[in-house]
Amino acid sequence: MKKFITLTIVACLSSISLTAQNKATKQADKHFNRLEFVDAAEDYLKLVENGKADGYVYGQLAECYYNIFNTVEAERWYAKALETSQDPEMVYNYSQMLKANGKYAESNEWMDKFASMRPGDDRATAFRKNPDYLPKILGKGKKFNVQPIEVNSPQSDFGGTLKNGKFYITSARNDSRKTYGWNGEPFLDIYEYTVLDDGTFAAERLMGKKINTPYHEGLVSFSPDGNTMYFSRESYFDNLYVKDSLSRNKEDVLNLYRSSKLSDGWSDVEPLPFNSKRYSVKNPSVSSDGKTLYFASNMKGGYGQFDIYKVAINDDGSFGDPVNLGQKVNTEGQEMFPYISDNGTLYFSSNGQLGLGGMDVFFTKEIDGKMAPIRNVGVPLNSNADDFAFRIDETSGKGFVSSNRDGGMGSDDVYAIMKLEPLCDVLITANVTDAKTGNPLSGASVSLLDEQGNTISTKMTNSDGIAEFIVECETDTKLEVTMDEYESTMMDVSGTNEEEVIVDVSLDPIEVIIAEDMVELNPIYFDFDKSNITAKAAFELDKLVQIMTKYPDMVISANSHTDSRGSDAYNQRLSERRAKTTVQYVISKGIDASRISGEGKGESELKVNCTNCTDEEHQMNRRSEFIIVSGNPNS
Repeated sequence: MKKFITLTIVACLSSISLTAQNKATKQADKHFNRLEFVDAAEDYLKLVENGKADGYVYGQLAECYYNIFNTVEAERWYAKALETSQDPEMVYNYSQMLKANGKYAESNEWMDKFASMRPGDDRATAFRKNPDYLPKILGKGKKFNVQPIEVNSPQSDFGGTLKNGKFYITSARNDSRKTYGWNGEPFLDIYEYTVLDDGTFAAERLMGKKINTPYHEGLVSFSPDGNTMYFSRESYFDNLYVKDSLSRNKEDVLNLYRSSKLSDGWSDVEPLPFNSKRYSVKNPSVSSDGKTLYFASNMKGGYGQFDIYKVAINDDGSFGDPVNLGQKVNTEGQEMFPYISDNGTLYFSSNGQLGLGGMDVFFTKEIDGKMAPIRNVGVPLNSNADDFAFRIDETSGKGFVSSNRDGGMGSDDVYAIMKLEPLCDVLITANVTDAKTGNPLSGASVSLLDEQGNTISTKMTNSDGIAEFIVECETDTKLEVTMDEYESTMMDVSGTNEEEVIVDVSLDPIEVIIAEDMVELNPIYFDFDKSNITAKAAFELDKLVQIMTKYPDMVISANSHTDSRGSDAYNQRLSERRAKTTVQYVISKGIDASRISGEGKGESELKVNCTNCTDEEHQMNRRSEFIIVSGNPNS
């Protein structure tokens, strides 16, 4: 999707060897500066065939093919150009083309070289921090089903916006338009379809002249009620352009416009106030409350070639000042095609964040004024080509993405998507060690529990003492860790948006809970007025079972105490029931009945004497104690 993506950065990309222009390259350079990359490539190839090529020509050829996403030819000519050039941006582009062609190991070698040449570049920093990012992206699993839709044509089609029973795409299928020198296809127009009951699209309609012009129109976005449409348009139509001082070529940009829905169509369009003839403003996305507009721009003061911005839409229809989303989202590369979903998740496409090749779709969310970690949505939604113009209904999980991946009908195609699994997930890594030695514990059982204490998954730690789990973002969980000869433990893991949470678990040898005259467990909690063993109680009693199994001569008396609420007689009966169920649980785990007895103490031995007791004081009184009658190994 190179023609619309990099429309205004060709001068930057082609600055690699401008001093090498000469009379022989004049015609080819003229086509290149006019963004006529197909014709330019033909002219540069003639120079190669006639033996007049040099590093400049090879670099220009590579740039031509890069801009029309012919990755095989771009890779070929970048390799030739880099025989005599060490330009960092060319090195970066070459690594991206290698990656787009599935040559991941070679791509990483050149990314490493780029990182050495530009260590302060965000793209280099991200690579250095996570050089093995590709297996992580590829190993995430299939989060989406991706299928091409029936309205694609042999030309470029992209977008995919649903609103009030209508479906909108941008397409180069209008053969009555002039062709665009970039790729030889007609200029882009906006098309509308009717959505039928079965979800298919019918009644294709080229939107009217108030919206479409002889020049490019781009993606659309709507206000929540659907009565205001925002879209991008090439600035030539409004005579907004800058003349290049050397070539005298007119250099246009992309600007944003809005139109209001009328009874008979759409109103005359209105340019947005932050448009300019000196930079592009494009790819609109309106928030679900209609109060914020997100867009991409290469305006001055950004971090890279294109950055993502947001701007407030005021109640009277005016706008605030555009705000750059910052360096966590934006890189020295291109961040474009923002989409803010109805739950506040921001999706965007980037070739600067770590991806699979070309532009990948990423997502993040603003939480307490800060952006959450940037995540790649993974395969198959992302490919080694350009993947962009992502849209999704978070409730249904249905949406669209556009791509120029292999197997499509045209140069760009629209794909229907269906979310199969939660997109945002967190890797919980349990690192289990011996509390005394610090050595990793292999073979420990680690269970992931939900908030209600239900077991979701259980894994054994590996030789490094590691067990890993994947959970959905912002999900509170617990880890229960047990191992023979060690005291079991349970830890709360708070939900987060971070990509990984490392939980360090140090297990004490089981002997630490053996005191002078008793086995010291954490409180055995019973529900109020109940005597059945709960999951929390079982977790603690299992420690007692483990101790008694290890020391077969140990004999225990389980004493159960209540708080002072209720009559003495009632509390005595309640404590006796609790003592009996405690004993029965231990016996059920294989401990001989002769080795454990139970006694209900009622409220006869309060730990805290209080009149108006607090809940905490009542809890301290409502306890179980495990007295060692005989067989204490510490005696």
